[in-house]
Amino acid sequence: MKTEELEKIVVAALEDLKAQDVHVIDVRGKTSVTDVMVIASGSSNRHVKALADQVIEAARRHGLRPLGVEGEEVAEWILVDLGDVVVHVMLPRVRDFYNLEKLWAVAPEHEG
Repeated sequence: MKTEELEKIVVAALEDLKAQDVHVIDVRGKTSVTDVMVIASGSSNRHVKALADQVIEAARRHGLRPLGVEGEEVAEWILVDLGDVVVHVMLPRVRDFYNLEKLWAVAPEHEG
């Protein structure tokens, strides 16, 4: 499956459960870990967990299994690794603290 197709599946799954402030960042050329990061907020720990579960279920319906899922127990920040797309679902205060959008979207280019 193409990265763009997977990105659309993830975003649709998040929007289905009313994720807040969904942000997609293309990180190709900035890291070898993934091509796209999708960051979204949930309104409570329960909402964060439900959003992550929705993403996992949507991926499975398309024949994909997550490579890993982290943070489900506390559900303040859940990471779902789908290979070409990594999904971060966070509580707003956690998202504000780590500010992943700034870290990845405007990472300075290194000359050398």
